[in-house]
Amino acid sequence: MKFIIVFAALFALALAAPADVEIVRSESEVGPESFKYVSETSDGSKAEAEGKLNYIGTEQEAIAVRGSYSFVADDGQTYTVTYVADENGFQPQGAHLPVAPEA
Repeated sequence: MKFIIVFAALFALALAAPADVEIVRSESEVGPESFKYVSETSDGSKAEAEGKLNYIGTEQEAIAVRGSYSFVADDGQTYTVTYVADENGFQPQGAHLPVAPEA
């Protein structure tokens, strides 16, 4: 069920793109315990992710996702974010993102 929600959210995001932007690549595989997708639009935006269900059948059952997305900003630069989303939360990384000081 979780994978259907993720897939539906990504599909809605693609539909929300401006009318003059076209999807030039869209691939996805959705299974009961994993998913994978890649998408690209004509404006240079790209997204890809793969996720799998961990600790199946336990109280700690959780989805773990690794992915990235990039987009061309108004300043003409392409910004890329790579991320992990798992039981430790959403952990993005990107050259343009601020980094917290070491503890």
